Amino acid sequence: MDELVRRVLDGDRRALARAISIVEDDGEDARELLMALYPHTGRGYVIGVTGAPGTGKSTLVNNMAKEYRKRGLRVGIIAIDPTSPFSGGALLGDRVRMKDLSGDPGIFIRSMATRGSLGGLAKATSDVIMVMDAAGYDRIIVETVGVGQAEVDIASEAHTTIVVESPGLGDEIQAIKAGILEIADIFVVNKADREGADHTVMALKMMLGLSPKTVAHHGKVMKTGDATLPKEGWTPPIVKTVAIRNEGTKELVDLIERHAEYLRKSGQLEERELKRTQADITNALQNLFLENLLSHITESEWSEAVKSVAARDTDPYSKAKEMLERHS
Repeated sequence: MDELVRRVLDGDRRALARAISIVEDDGEDARELLMALYPHTGRGYVIGVTGAPGTGKSTLVNNMAKEYRKRGLRVGIIAIDPTSPFSGGALLGDRVRMKDLSGDPGIFIRSMATRGSLGGLAKATSDVIMVMDAAGYDRIIVETVGVGQAEVDIASEAHTTIVVESPGLGDEIQAIKAGILEIADIFVVNKADREGADHTVMALKMMLGLSPKTVAHHGKVMKTGDATLPKEGWTPPIVKTVAIRNEGTKELVDLIERHAEYLRKSGQLEERELKRTQADITNALQNLFLENLLSHITESEWSEAVKSVAARDTDPYSKAKEMLERHS
């Protein structure tokens, strides 16, 4: 394990792939590895990219990675794909779409299956981000599954969250819904060469509550002279892109870096790190607690509990409470 840790810290790509596989499999080796790598994290900047299927997220991420490489930064990409509820497998199609990045030694792409996790991320996403961070990647881009309004977990993992929309996908309705659009730090209207792009931008502006004079965001009212970087807060800007022609990518990356600078100067970057850390500790506690509890429950006891609940002799909550009290 010490040798693997050393190689990951040295940026060895094969070691990084092996480390991520260990983390995805979970278990004692994964914890030992993460404990060794954690002191070397905290330098990577995490960018989340989410939005409905068909908006062009993968092509956009592909272009973002290339732009960051032009700027001399190393890029790690985590592409989440949905798992089949029947076979348990995943197509991992995002990896296929980014195949032209595979020859760049400064880019590392990892496809992950959700394995039944909700919220658009895989269970081990946070840990994989940590491993890439320790390996020295400057920007870590996480592309979520793309399942719709419930896909908000990325906001707790990313420093900058990008929500991608495109014309003709019901954006006027999506724009007034609570959920995924409320987590955006930057909005992207991709496929902006299509008819209806301006209408989509207008719908997003209406959702943000923009007016010629003021805008309310995060509880603050401010002037909109420079809506991309207000003096008193950050109003999510809207940028048009045509990812298939690599148009608008530079402007998008510039906005990401402006948001990063805003977070640093305002102190919100530290606040977001504290929230991420709190979530990591909570998840670790939940996993360890559940694992410890289940280790004390025999197979026969578990089978009996399942049968009694299925027969409606009791309910899941009462049975869970009973088992918890018995083994705590």
